[in-house]
Amino acid sequence: MNNTATASPNRAGPLAGIRILELGHTVMGPSCSMVLADLGADVIKVEPLEGDRTRANVGFGSALFPVFNRNKRSVSIDLKNPTGKAVVLKMIAGADALIENFAYGAMDRLGLGYSQLASQFPRLVYCSLKGFLSGPYEKRAALDEIVQYMGGLAYMTGPPGMPLRAGASVVDIMGGMFGALGIMAALRERDLTGRGQLVQSALFESTAFLVAQHMGQHALTGKAPPPMPAKASSWAVYDPFQTADGQTVFVGITSDNHWRSFCQEFGVAELLDNPALKTNPQRAQQRAIIMPIVTAKFAAETLASLVEKLERLSIPFGPLAKPGDLFDDVHLNAAGGLLDVHLPTGTHAKIPGIPLEMNGHKPGLARQPPHMGEHTREVLMEAGFSTSDIDALITDHVIIHTPRSTP
Repeated sequence: MNNTATASPNRAGPLAGIRILELGHTVMGPSCSMVLADLGADVIKVEPLEGDRTRANVGFGSALFPVFNRNKRSVSIDLKNPTGKAVVLKMIAGADALIENFAYGAMDRLGLGYSQLASQFPRLVYCSLKGFLSGPYEKRAALDEIVQYMGGLAYMTGPPGMPLRAGASVVDIMGGMFGALGIMAALRERDLTGRGQLVQSALFESTAFLVAQHMGQHALTGKAPPPMPAKASSWAVYDPFQTADGQTVFVGITSDNHWRSFCQEFGVAELLDNPALKTNPQRAQQRAIIMPIVTAKFAAETLASLVEKLERLSIPFGPLAKPGDLFDDVHLNAAGGLLDVHLPTGTHAKIPGIPLEMNGHKPGLARQPPHMGEHTREVLMEAGFSTSDIDALITDHVIIHTPRSTP
């Protein structure tokens, strides 16, 4: 793709015509369905009468709901009420896929497990997002941080003796994305067979997938890889550097061409001519010689001058940024990379869309994150309920309808 792609919020999207029921909460379930919603699927978020619990989160999780629930419709139903369950079953009849990330066995207790629905809805793709796939751990509860500890990711992230979770909900999001990938594959298979199936994705296995490269390194070398802060670098220059104006830039000189360009631009031809530094493996063994020279050269540059040179030389680099710096990032702001999402406070923020371009377009924002139960009435009418039926369900506290009162 080139850099002329644009956001296209009015495009139907490649998954237009696919209806997904999301019985999800927190990050894993909502991120899975959001990917599908951004790609055009009609995602109906089924919330309990008190709403998705992340709506009330504070601190680290305060923005989870608006970030992972755009482009969806919300219905609010009491699933523990037999009448509410009957409502959901009628909605399932018109759905292509169902996503759930409740605790192990919770959907079975509600009478909505895969084994309970498969015969009644043979075309349904049922995606179950859990802590663990089938095996000895499958009944355990899990959280993102727990599996980062169990799966070696926290060990690899922190310095030696100080395991540290990654600085975002990477496993929840990755598990959700694998779930979305499985759903799309299952829908494609349904086109051929006419039958749905059970799709499962899990946090622990997603973590293991992330650390597979380190497992491979251990198998190859016979030595346990050290945590990333103490790693033995594969390249002579693959480090953060300080500039003259106090900024931090990560630079990776990872090829012979990068090395040649660096030596010529920064006036260290003697390094280029040194026969002991001809190849990357040689240079990686001589970091004690190379790093002080590179550090001094970069320290004499301002951030602006260093960025100009590195970009011109096509040497990989990245200035250190805080998440809040991305609001004004010129690249993300170009061509619709950030979406204007409404927040529960009544304000709005620019939030990244999914990192895809298709046919020159980036998936856009068709719907703001919904109010709890905002679409209950319209979704139930689509499922065949009459106005009087819906009114009775509201009166009986089986459902909640909360129409949006603000634009």
